[in-house]
Amino acid sequence: MADVMVMKEIEDTALRLGVDLSTLDLDAIRLPPGEDCGIVSDDEVVYQEENLEFESGFGNIIVVDNLPVVPREKFEKLEGVVRKIYSQIGVIKEDGLWMPVDPETEKTLGYCFIEYNTPQEAELAKEKTHGYKLDRAHIFAVSMFDDFDRFMKVPNEWAPPETKPYAPGENLQHWLTDAKARDQFVIRAGSDTEVLWNDARHLKPDPVYKRAFWTESFVQWSPLGTYLATVHRQGAAVWGGAASFNRLMRYAHPQVKLIDFSPGEKYLVTYSSHEPSNPRDANRVVINIFDVRTGKVMRDFKGSADDFAVGGAGGVTGVSWPVFKWSGGRDDKYFARMGKNILSVYEAETFSLVDKKSLKVENIMDFCWSPTDPIIALFVPEMGGGNQPARVSLIQIPSKEELRQKNLFSVSDCKIYWQSNGDYLAVNVERYTKTKKSTYTGFELFRIKERDIPIEVLELENKNDKIIAFAWEPKGHRFAVIHGDNPKPDVSIYSMRTGQNSRVSKLITLKGKQANALFWSPAGRYIVLAGLKGFNGQLEFYNVDELETMATAEHFMATDIEWDPTGRYVATAVTSVHEMENGFNIWSFNGKHLYRILKDHFFQFLWRPRPPSFLTPEKEEEIAKNLKKYSKKYEAEDQDVSLLLSEQEREKRRMLKEEWDKWVNEWKQIHEEESLQRQKLRDGEASDEEEEYEAKDIEVEEVIDVTKEVLHLEYGQE
Repeated sequence: MADVMVMKEIEDTALRLGVDLSTLDLDAIRLPPGEDCGIVSDDEVVYQEENLEFESGFGNIIVVDNLPVVPREKFEKLEGVVRKIYSQIGVIKEDGLWMPVDPETEKTLGYCFIEYNTPQEAELAKEKTHGYKLDRAHIFAVSMFDDFDRFMKVPNEWAPPETKPYAPGENLQHWLTDAKARDQFVIRAGSDTEVLWNDARHLKPDPVYKRAFWTESFVQWSPLGTYLATVHRQGAAVWGGAASFNRLMRYAHPQVKLIDFSPGEKYLVTYSSHEPSNPRDANRVVINIFDVRTGKVMRDFKGSADDFAVGGAGGVTGVSWPVFKWSGGRDDKYFARMGKNILSVYEAETFSLVDKKSLKVENIMDFCWSPTDPIIALFVPEMGGGNQPARVSLIQIPSKEELRQKNLFSVSDCKIYWQSNGDYLAVNVERYTKTKKSTYTGFELFRIKERDIPIEVLELENKNDKIIAFAWEPKGHRFAVIHGDNPKPDVSIYSMRTGQNSRVSKLITLKGKQANALFWSPAGRYIVLAGLKGFNGQLEFYNVDELETMATAEHFMATDIEWDPTGRYVATAVTSVHEMENGFNIWSFNGKHLYRILKDHFFQFLWRPRPPSFLTPEKEEEIAKNLKKYSKKYEAEDQDVSLLLSEQEREKRRMLKEEWDKWVNEWKQIHEEESLQRQKLRDGEASDEEEEYEAKDIEVEEVIDVTKEVLHLEYGQE
């Protein structure tokens, strides 16, 4: 019908122009190249339809290369292995697995075709199995069938690729070049999320970026401070940039609840938990590991909440978080998780198990990586009613060699604490007394970097003291312990070396402190003894080198305390768990209060982390020795700022005085304008001075009321 309509239009046009169509040879008409005059060629329509059919018909097929070449008798076994691998990813169509055979040798050709129900399943299969190691000699190379059309168009002769002009990307570390050497922090209050500079010299924060509804639950800095991560219903996103925060990548993970970065920021782990359709079933947990730069899913883990709820603490719906713990350092080489009686260690390069098998550890309860080396410390509780003692083991990865083991008897509980450089390991062991009715506490201290990893036992003077908090000095050899009973426990500080002596020794015990938390400066030397929650925000700033208190203070109802990454400033915050006094305070390292910001519905305060310094320890030590020489420049700048602040304060006072004088003069003018009216009200008296008036007593008679009354007299009374 459409063809008839087009022909009718042509005939009408020819009649109007006076052209006899019978005299024209339509087949001889040739249009200029690239010109169709609005008439689509039949051949082009067919070609487009063929292309559409090709795209929709073969987008769900993958080609798996580098398969073993096997004879016909092993054909079914190989097909079963391939089908088992690829059926876990999606549904393979009936007769959807075809493995070509050489008719002469009757052996497979080393590749196969797999057809899924949907193109999405095929894409996922390609992503997950490209590079899959079947054995040492056979590593899968997976391609989409549609890609072969592109491969066939590759020219036979090589031509140099087109050189594109270099377009520099944004410098994601630009914030580290701040001329004032300030640090940034992020806060969340109400629906707003703000990034600010800590401008302690001017005693106020300096805004960097602000955005409403930036996240739906929380924000989180990456470990080196390069990215700011936000969490949304559809997944997570990371932001960064030089001047403003641009979205750098999105990670699709519906209903994501928790996220965690690897130490070197190469990978992002996301977690979600989905309610089952059957109430009797456990929650369905999905964990994805993304490449941070590309947004590609490197590996996913799925199962019930019970599968991921072994040992540890924290998380949601009974799941320990983080489920996967990363090895120390910035190379992000290994990550591990606990299972039932196993410890699974994965290589980040292939995202497969080290040696293709998990480490069997009966009844494993907890584990922790060294912050700097591929060494795992793990804890196994007592078994067999105490016949088999508890133990702490140090395991080297990837060899899985046990470097050291310590058996522990009558153990009630155990906690593991690594020192930030991986030099020391402290194991807090809570043991039962002989009667089993009470417990006492001691420490097993491992010297990791020394020969044969010697172990020392440290017991408190009062064994029955409860351990409230423990913290290593960052990059140092000292640690602090809060022990005793509330409301005023003791704080003891120990050293792993004193002079030439390598044995642990106590430096000091501070008696009766209102503290239940310890916060070391990232640079060491200084520590804040904090009384949070029930202690109403008591703060004591302590110098461990001099063993003296620098200052005591209070931030009433404080819920969070965090040092900035340089160790120069401390932030204390009251979050929305309390309805009143929400906001944060900034303090100097020695306890001087600098400024306070109040924010309603305050949720988060996070300092932006800094990457490690490029300076060698020797250079840092040299700077510390010659600090006076380097500090002259900054002292001059501080003096300039101080003068500026003084000038600003003077200017503020001058403006206030001018405003006051203006107000007084205005009222004087009004007073003058009303003088005639006042004189009239005073019966002509001109003066406004009260002393010039003479007091006189004047009697004034005033008729208040007049009443007429008629009296009736009876006859005879006259």
